[in-house]
Amino acid sequence: MTVRICEVGPRDGLQNEPEHLSPRRRAELVDRLSVTGLTGVEVGSFVNPARVPQMSGAEEVLALAKPVEGVDHVALVLNERGYTRLAATRCVEARLAFCVTETFNRRNQGRGVERSLAEAARIVAAAHADGRRASITLAASFGCPFEGAVDPGHVLAIAERAAATGADELIFADTIGVGVPRQVTRLLAGAAGFGVPLGLHLHNTRNTGYANAIAGLDAGVAVLDSSVAGIGGCPFAPNATGNIATEDLVYLLEGQGVDTGVDLDALLSVSAWLTEVLGRPLPGQLLRAGRFPSPVM
Repeated sequence: MTVRICEVGPRDGLQNEPEHLSPRRRAELVDRLSVTGLTGVEVGSFVNPARVPQMSGAEEVLALAKPVEGVDHVALVLNERGYTRLAATRCVEARLAFCVTETFNRRNQGRGVERSLAEAARIVAAAHADGRRASITLAASFGCPFEGAVDPGHVLAIAERAAATGADELIFADTIGVGVPRQVTRLLAGAAGFGVPLGLHLHNTRNTGYANAIAGLDAGVAVLDSSVAGIGGCPFAPNATGNIATEDLVYLLEGQGVDTGVDLDALLSVSAWLTEVLGRPLPGQLLRAGRFPSPVM
């Protein structure tokens, strides 16, 4: 069994941290992650720097980060303006995201869900015309900070329309970390016939992120997003803490007999380096507890 891990630390991780790392330091993080065996690294987002200053200079990050064979450098966009910026770089994949609830989408992106769906179709078409991949992430698929519980039927109805755009991948995001395995199973089963690989973007706000990852694995998920050292969250969702930690996820998956292709020791070295850069303990547990059994020295 295999599953692809997409590392989102340089984007979703850093965007909610109090430190504002320079593009050069963020490119260094991308470079360190790109030699750990990961095949996808989300290097940043093309969003308004006034709203998310941690992501300013995304073009510079991509220009500075070293291309690595077999590693896709991808980036987030929220609208066509963002895609226009991305299209001027060497980024190979646009990861378009919007929220499935009206209130959150209007607060996060300044538009309704219908407009975001229409824009998603245009962005997917533009990316494919440019020779790029395009994925769609459905934020707040498991719960909304403003509207509360979200009907899975509503999420699946939007997901079916998102899949119909021709997106290369469809990702259900637990943006505020409220989801439980039963929801994961229902969403993935409901979307199984949409004809597109499915992914999960999981936060560990309420300590259910890793259980949700296992539920996704059992349901045949194709990709799991995670963030080195467990950093991150959504700056527009109250109390949204970090993603599941990449190194913790790799340890879990390895124990389950899943081939991730990731060098866990190399990944732990990146986590240790980032802890020093940010100057404080980070949420990931494996760096603190250590591997088991411990590697032979």
